[in-house]
Amino acid sequence: MIEFRKLTLKDKSAFENYMEEWDKPEEIVPTATNFTRYKDFEDMIQAFDYRESGGEWVKNTTLFYIIEGVIIGAANIRHSLTEDLLNTGGHIGYGVGKSYRGQGYATKILHEALKFAQTIGIEKALVTCDEDNIASGKVIIKNGGVEDVPFMQSNGVKSRRFWIDV
Repeated sequence: MIEFRKLTLKDKSAFENYMEEWDKPEEIVPTATNFTRYKDFEDMIQAFDYRESGGEWVKNTTLFYIIEGVIIGAANIRHSLTEDLLNTGGHIGYGVGKSYRGQGYATKILHEALKFAQTIGIEKALVTCDEDNIASGKVIIKNGGVEDVPFMQSNGVKSRRFWIDV
């Protein structure tokens, strides 16, 4: 069974296995899933709920792509954009565990995230990636991304910016 959903406390073991997919857990994407930010799994689940309430920053939802109980990847969907998110970050951030890359899962995760974005009223979604992330650029284009003017971040990294009609 394939699911694209929020995690529950019952998903702790699957999430621990997913974390092993990342060589540097602090670099996990989307950043909302960076477990080093939380004191434990329960705290992370509570933080996801809080973030969805809009109590912190912008309202956002974190959903996981799960096949037969195995977490393949995740997406964080921001319900609105700040000026910073317009430059880099956009509406949707997504990531795929190392073992599952190059198998089309990122394209599926972004597709599912766009379907969710539509349900919350987003008509045109901004999705960004660093210039050197060729694979992500291809995923965004496969999902209908039309490239806009890039943004040069203060650290010298260029963000490619794409708009997708939802």
